[in-house]
Amino acid sequence: MARRTRHIVVTGATGTVAPMLARHLAAAGHRLTLTGRSLPRDRSPYGSNGAQSGVHRAIRHLVCDYDRPASLLEAFSGADAVFVVTNDPTRPQHDRNILRAAVESSVGHIVKLSAAAVHDPAAGDLVTTWQRKNEDRIRNSGIPWTMLQPRSFMTHALAWAPGVRSSATTEALHPHSRNACIAPEDIAEVASRVLGDDTHHGRSYQLTGPEALSAEDQTRILAGLLGRPLTCRALSRTAARSAYLRRYPPAMADALLAGADRQAAGAKSATTETVEHLTGRAPTTFARWATAHLSHFTSEESHV
Repeated sequence: MARRTRHIVVTGATGTVAPMLARHLAAAGHRLTLTGRSLPRDRSPYGSNGAQSGVHRAIRHLVCDYDRPASLLEAFSGADAVFVVTNDPTRPQHDRNILRAAVESSVGHIVKLSAAAVHDPAAGDLVTTWQRKNEDRIRNSGIPWTMLQPRSFMTHALAWAPGVRSSATTEALHPHSRNACIAPEDIAEVASRVLGDDTHHGRSYQLTGPEALSAEDQTRILAGLLGRPLTCRALSRTAARSAYLRRYPPAMADALLAGADRQAAGAKSATTETVEHLTGRAPTTFARWATAHLSHFTSEESHV
Protein backbone atom coordinates (compact mmCIF):
# COMPACT_ATOMS: atom_id res chain seq x y z
CA MET A 1 0.00 0.00 0.00
CA ALA A 2 1.34 3.46 -0.91
CA ARG A 3 2.32 5.61 2.03
CA ARG A 4 1.91 9.35 2.32
CA THR A 5 5.24 11.11 2.30
CA ARG A 6 5.87 13.53 5.16
CA HIS A 7 9.32 14.95 4.40
CA ILE A 8 10.49 15.41 0.80
CA VAL A 9 13.82 16.88 -0.30
CA VAL A 10 14.03 18.57 -3.70
CA THR A 11 17.46 19.28 -5.19
CA GLY A 12 18.07 21.92 -7.84
CA ALA A 13 15.79 24.39 -6.10
CA THR A 14 16.58 27.26 -8.50
CA GLY A 15 16.07 25.16 -11.64
CA THR A 16 13.08 24.84 -13.96
CA VAL A 17 11.16 21.89 -12.51
CA ALA A 18 11.87 22.14 -8.77
CA PRO A 19 9.84 25.32 -8.00
CA MET A 20 6.84 23.88 -9.87
CA LEU A 21 7.18 20.59 -8.01
CA ALA A 22 7.41 22.46 -4.70
CA ARG A 23 4.05 24.10 -5.36
CA HIS A 24 2.37 20.73 -5.85
CA LEU A 25 3.99 19.17 -2.81
CA ALA A 26 3.37 22.14 -0.51
CA ALA A 27 -0.28 22.29 -1.57
CA ALA A 28 -0.59 18.62 -0.62
CA GLY A 29 0.69 19.41 2.87
CA HIS A 30 4.12 17.81 2.67
CA ARG A 31 7.10 19.10 4.61
CA LEU A 32 9.76 20.21 2.13
CA THR A 33 13.47 20.86 2.10
CA LEU A 34 14.60 22.65 -1.05
CA THR A 35 18.32 22.52 -1.74
CA GLY A 36 20.60 24.22 -4.25
CA ARG A 37 23.97 25.85 -4.63
CA SER A 38 22.22 29.18 -4.01
CA LEU A 39 18.89 30.30 -2.61
CA PRO A 40 16.04 31.45 -4.87
CA ARG A 41 15.24 35.14 -4.62
CA ASP A 42 11.66 34.28 -3.70
CA ARG A 43 11.71 31.44 -1.20
CA SER A 44 7.97 30.79 -1.35
CA PRO A 45 6.65 28.45 -4.05
CA TYR A 46 3.51 30.61 -4.04
CA GLY A 47 5.21 33.90 -4.86
CA SER A 48 5.93 36.97 -2.83
CA ASN A 49 2.32 37.96 -2.11
CA GLY A 50 2.18 35.72 0.94
CA ALA A 51 -0.60 33.44 -0.33
CA GLN A 52 -0.78 30.06 1.36
CA SER A 53 1.55 31.34 4.07
CA GLY A 54 0.36 28.68 6.48
CA VAL A 55 1.57 26.04 4.04
CA HIS A 56 4.93 27.40 3.01
CA ARG A 57 6.07 27.84 6.59
CA ALA A 58 6.78 24.11 6.37
CA ILE A 59 9.31 24.71 3.59
CA ARG A 60 13.00 24.88 4.45
CA HIS A 61 15.68 26.18 2.06
CA LEU A 62 19.26 25.03 2.43
CA VAL A 63 22.35 25.98 0.45
CA CYS A 64 24.27 22.78 -0.28
CA ASP A 65 27.68 22.37 -1.85
CA TYR A 66 27.30 19.30 -4.06
CA ASP A 67 31.08 18.94 -4.03
CA ARG A 68 30.87 18.25 -0.27
CA PRO A 69 28.73 15.25 0.72
CA ALA A 70 28.69 16.43 4.34
CA SER A 71 26.72 19.52 3.37
CA LEU A 72 23.93 17.27 2.05
CA LEU A 73 23.53 15.16 5.18
CA GLU A 74 21.62 17.87 7.05
CA ALA A 75 19.24 18.31 4.14
CA PHE A 76 18.59 14.59 3.72
CA SER A 77 18.19 13.74 7.40
CA GLY A 78 14.82 12.11 7.99
CA ALA A 79 13.78 12.35 4.33
CA ASP A 80 11.06 10.01 3.12
CA ALA A 81 11.93 10.82 -0.49
CA VAL A 82 14.41 12.87 -2.53
CA PHE A 83 13.85 14.34 -5.97
CA VAL A 84 17.27 14.39 -7.66
CA VAL A 85 18.01 16.81 -10.48
CA THR A 86 21.53 17.78 -11.54
CA ASN A 87 22.58 19.63 -14.67
CA ASP A 88 26.33 19.42 -15.17
CA PRO A 89 27.68 16.25 -16.83
CA THR A 90 31.20 17.64 -16.57
CA ARG A 91 30.94 17.34 -12.76
CA PRO A 92 29.71 13.77 -12.17
CA GLN A 93 30.90 13.94 -8.58
CA HIS A 94 27.76 15.91 -7.77
CA ASP A 95 25.59 12.91 -8.55
CA ARG A 96 27.86 10.54 -6.66
CA ASN A 97 27.86 12.80 -3.62
CA ILE A 98 24.09 13.25 -3.62
CA LEU A 99 23.59 9.49 -3.75
CA ARG A 100 26.19 8.88 -1.05
CA ALA A 101 24.40 11.29 1.26
CA ALA A 102 21.05 9.67 0.47
CA VAL A 103 22.40 6.24 1.37
CA GLU A 104 24.02 7.50 4.60
CA SER A 105 20.77 9.25 5.55
CA SER A 106 18.63 6.15 4.85
CA VAL A 107 16.41 8.02 2.40
CA GLY A 108 13.25 6.06 1.64
CA HIS A 109 12.83 6.77 -2.08
CA ILE A 110 14.79 8.48 -4.87
CA VAL A 111 13.04 9.97 -7.90
CA LYS A 112 15.64 10.86 -10.53
CA LEU A 113 15.08 13.35 -13.33
CA SER A 114 16.92 11.67 -16.19
CA ALA A 115 16.34 11.78 -19.97
CA ALA A 116 14.47 9.73 -22.58
CA ALA A 117 17.67 9.41 -24.62
CA VAL A 118 18.99 6.75 -22.23
CA HIS A 119 16.84 4.24 -24.16
CA ASP A 120 18.39 5.12 -27.52
CA PRO A 121 21.24 2.69 -28.36
CA ALA A 122 22.59 5.20 -30.88
CA ALA A 123 23.03 7.87 -28.20
CA GLY A 124 26.58 7.84 -26.90
CA ASP A 125 27.11 11.53 -26.23
CA LEU A 126 28.37 13.02 -22.97
CA VAL A 127 24.94 13.92 -21.58
CA THR A 128 23.28 10.57 -22.30
CA THR A 129 26.24 8.57 -21.03
CA TRP A 130 26.24 10.62 -17.83
CA GLN A 131 22.53 10.00 -17.27
CA ARG A 132 22.89 6.27 -17.88
CA LYS A 133 25.65 6.10 -15.27
CA ASN A 134 23.51 8.09 -12.83
CA GLU A 135 20.61 5.68 -13.31
CA ASP A 136 22.79 2.60 -12.91
CA ARG A 137 24.33 3.98 -9.73
CA ILE A 138 20.91 4.66 -8.23
CA ARG A 139 19.55 1.25 -9.21
CA ASN A 140 22.48 -0.38 -7.43
CA SER A 141 22.27 1.81 -4.32
CA GLY A 142 19.75 -0.28 -2.39
CA ILE A 143 17.33 2.67 -2.17
CA PRO A 144 13.92 2.26 -3.84
CA TRP A 145 13.93 4.36 -7.01
CA THR A 146 11.83 5.79 -9.82
CA MET A 147 13.26 7.27 -13.03
CA LEU A 148 11.57 10.13 -14.90
CA GLN A 149 12.87 10.31 -18.46
CA PRO A 150 11.46 13.32 -20.35
CA ARG A 151 12.01 14.59 -23.84
CA SER A 152 13.17 18.15 -24.47
CA PHE A 153 11.56 20.87 -22.34
CA MET A 154 9.20 23.28 -24.09
CA THR A 155 10.99 26.03 -22.18
CA HIS A 156 13.93 25.68 -24.58
CA ALA A 157 11.84 27.86 -26.92
CA LEU A 158 12.41 30.77 -24.53
CA ALA A 159 15.90 31.06 -26.03
CA TRP A 160 14.17 32.43 -29.12
CA ALA A 161 12.53 35.30 -27.24
CA PRO A 162 15.17 37.99 -27.99
CA GLY A 163 15.14 37.14 -31.70
CA VAL A 164 11.35 37.08 -31.82
CA ARG A 165 11.18 40.49 -30.17
CA SER A 166 13.95 42.15 -32.16
CA SER A 167 13.76 40.61 -35.64
CA ALA A 168 10.73 38.28 -35.74
CA THR A 169 13.00 35.25 -36.17
CA THR A 170 13.71 31.93 -34.52
CA GLU A 171 16.62 29.65 -35.37
CA ALA A 172 17.48 25.97 -35.25
CA LEU A 173 20.12 23.60 -36.60
CA HIS A 174 17.55 21.24 -38.13
CA PRO A 175 14.34 23.30 -38.40
CA HIS A 176 12.26 20.44 -39.85
CA SER A 177 13.24 17.79 -37.28
CA ARG A 178 10.64 16.87 -34.68
CA ASN A 179 10.79 16.44 -30.92
CA ALA A 180 7.95 15.26 -28.65
CA CYS A 181 8.79 18.09 -26.26
CA ILE A 182 7.11 18.34 -22.87
CA ALA A 183 6.02 21.17 -20.60
CA PRO A 184 8.10 21.21 -17.40
CA GLU A 185 4.85 21.74 -15.50
CA ASP A 186 3.82 18.23 -16.57
CA ILE A 187 7.09 16.76 -15.32
CA ALA A 188 6.57 18.48 -11.98
CA GLU A 189 3.05 17.11 -11.62
CA VAL A 190 4.19 13.59 -12.46
CA ALA A 191 7.01 13.87 -9.92
CA SER A 192 4.57 15.02 -7.26
CA ARG A 193 2.44 11.92 -7.90
CA VAL A 194 5.26 9.37 -7.69
CA LEU A 195 7.42 10.76 -4.86
CA GLY A 196 7.16 8.53 -1.82
CA ASP A 197 4.57 6.26 -3.44
CA ASP A 198 5.80 2.69 -3.28
CA THR A 199 3.63 1.61 -6.22
CA HIS A 200 6.17 3.42 -8.43
CA HIS A 201 9.27 1.79 -6.97
CA GLY A 202 11.50 0.27 -9.62
CA ARG A 203 9.66 1.97 -12.48
CA SER A 204 11.02 4.11 -15.32
CA TYR A 205 8.68 6.56 -17.03
CA GLN A 206 9.33 8.09 -20.43
CA LEU A 207 7.56 11.46 -20.52
CA THR A 208 6.60 13.35 -23.67
CA GLY A 209 4.22 16.00 -24.83
CA PRO A 210 1.14 15.10 -26.90
CA GLU A 211 2.78 15.53 -30.31
CA ALA A 212 6.15 15.79 -32.01
CA LEU A 213 6.87 19.30 -33.25
CA SER A 214 9.66 20.86 -35.27
CA ALA A 215 11.16 24.30 -34.70
CA GLU A 216 9.19 25.44 -37.72
CA ASP A 217 5.97 24.06 -36.19
CA GLN A 218 6.64 25.88 -32.94
CA THR A 219 7.45 29.08 -34.81
CA ARG A 220 4.12 28.90 -36.66
CA ILE A 221 2.28 28.42 -33.38
CA LEU A 222 4.05 31.40 -31.82
CA ALA A 223 3.30 33.51 -34.89
CA GLY A 224 -0.39 32.69 -34.63
CA LEU A 225 -0.50 33.57 -30.95
CA LEU A 226 1.42 36.81 -31.49
CA GLY A 227 -0.61 37.76 -34.54
CA ARG A 228 2.41 38.56 -36.67
CA PRO A 229 4.66 36.61 -39.06
CA LEU A 230 7.80 34.91 -37.80
CA THR A 231 10.60 33.26 -39.77
CA CYS A 232 12.46 30.14 -38.62
CA ARG A 233 16.05 30.42 -39.81
CA ALA A 234 18.21 27.34 -40.39
CA LEU A 235 21.55 27.49 -38.60
CA SER A 236 24.70 26.04 -40.08
CA ARG A 237 26.51 23.47 -37.97
CA THR A 238 29.29 25.99 -37.27
CA ALA A 239 26.82 28.65 -36.19
CA ALA A 240 24.94 26.20 -33.97
CA ARG A 241 28.13 25.08 -32.26
CA SER A 242 29.21 28.68 -31.73
CA ALA A 243 25.85 29.41 -30.11
CA TYR A 244 26.22 26.40 -27.79
CA LEU A 245 29.77 27.43 -26.88
CA ARG A 246 28.48 30.76 -25.62
CA ARG A 247 26.71 28.85 -22.86
CA TYR A 248 28.48 25.51 -22.48
CA PRO A 249 31.96 23.92 -22.51
CA PRO A 250 33.07 22.19 -25.76
CA ALA A 251 32.18 18.66 -24.64
CA MET A 252 28.66 19.78 -23.81
CA ALA A 253 28.32 21.68 -27.10
CA ASP A 254 29.34 18.55 -29.01
CA ALA A 255 26.79 16.49 -27.03
CA LEU A 256 24.03 18.91 -27.97
CA LEU A 257 25.03 18.76 -31.63
CA ALA A 258 24.90 14.96 -31.49
CA GLY A 259 21.45 15.14 -29.93
CA ALA A 260 20.26 17.48 -32.66
CA ASP A 261 21.54 15.06 -35.31
CA ARG A 262 19.68 12.15 -33.70
CA GLN A 263 16.55 14.27 -33.65
CA ALA A 264 17.00 14.94 -37.37
CA ALA A 265 17.14 11.17 -37.86
CA GLY A 266 13.75 10.81 -36.15
CA ALA A 267 14.95 9.48 -32.79
CA LYS A 268 12.94 11.95 -30.68
CA SER A 269 9.54 11.99 -32.35
CA ALA A 270 7.76 9.13 -30.55
CA THR A 271 5.12 10.08 -27.99
CA THR A 272 3.92 8.26 -24.88
CA GLU A 273 0.70 8.36 -22.87
CA THR A 274 2.55 8.31 -19.55
CA VAL A 275 1.67 11.84 -18.45
CA GLU A 276 -2.04 11.16 -18.90
CA HIS A 277 -1.74 7.77 -17.20
CA LEU A 278 -0.05 9.24 -14.12
CA THR A 279 -1.92 12.55 -13.82
CA GLY A 280 -5.34 11.72 -15.22
CA ARG A 281 -5.19 14.52 -17.79
CA ALA A 282 -3.79 15.01 -21.26
CA PRO A 283 -0.26 16.45 -21.49
CA THR A 284 0.10 20.16 -22.16
CA THR A 285 0.24 21.19 -25.81
CA PHE A 286 2.91 23.58 -27.03
CA ALA A 287 0.18 26.08 -27.93
CA ARG A 288 -1.14 26.04 -24.37
CA TRP A 289 2.35 26.32 -22.90
CA ALA A 290 3.25 29.19 -25.25
CA THR A 291 0.02 31.03 -24.43
CA ALA A 292 0.92 30.95 -20.74
CA HIS A 293 4.43 32.29 -21.47
CA LEU A 294 3.66 34.65 -24.31
CA SER A 295 4.87 37.74 -22.45
CA HIS A 296 8.45 36.54 -22.90
CA PHE A 297 8.05 36.97 -26.66
CA THR A 298 6.35 40.36 -26.65
CA SER A 299 8.34 42.96 -24.73
CA GLU A 300 11.51 42.81 -22.68
CA GLU A 301 9.88 44.67 -19.82
CA SER A 302 6.96 42.27 -19.53
CA HIS A 303 9.00 39.46 -17.94
CA VAL A 304 11.77 41.26 -16.09
